[in-house]
Amino acid sequence: MLNAFWKNNKQYLLLAIIVIFHTVGFFGLQSASRAYFLSLSPLNLVLSFTCLLLSYSRLTYRLLLAILVVGIAGFTAEYIGVHTQLLFGEYHYGNNLGYKLAGIPLLIAINWVMLSFSAIAIVVSLQTSVLVKALLSATLMTLLDFFIEPVAINSDFWSWADGIIPMYNYVCWFVLSFILHFWLLKKEVVEQNTVGIGLYVVLVLFFGLLNF
Repeated sequence: MLNAFWKNNKQYLLLAIIVIFHTVGFFGLQSASRAYFLSLSPLNLVLSFTCLLLSYSRLTYRLLLAILVVGIAGFTAEYIGVHTQLLFGEYHYGNNLGYKLAGIPLLIAINWVMLSFSAIAIVVSLQTSVLVKALLSATLMTLLDFFIEPVAINSDFWSWADGIIPMYNYVCWFVLSFILHFWLLKKEVVEQNTVGIGLYVVLVLFFGLLNF
């Protein structure tokens, strides 16, 4: 009976977990316990990624390989950005995203996967070309970064030189997202499901509201 209940309601249960944790986190960040809730940011990120992963009908070898490729690509891009400023601009990571390797939080790899998969989930079923879908999903991912950036700065996730977010950052986000999303769409590994779409909406609302 429990297995049948889980199978029939999995999408809604997983999305409910994401909504609850982000709602608690939102109000926690407005409270006197802000520092404590900021310290839980890595947990929230891992939990959201896990819910997204569990929402898939099957964890195939192709899906896991795609996750690995996007995670490594995202981490590498961030490494290049932090250590050479050739990508994104001049910035460095703070202390609220967990353990860092060579100055880059390991969880940033998961973040690239999560944001990419949730943005693609919105467009993957559109009746149009892979090129157009990749352009649309890259735009959605760049829009999400636009909402994330001010919150990240105020939360010691990362910081920019002189406190200014360069336009080049968004250009790099769009270009890199487009390349990764085009490849993911060609591989047909990203599903359109309730959790994928809902996660994107939750993240936009979460970071958008935190900007006010």
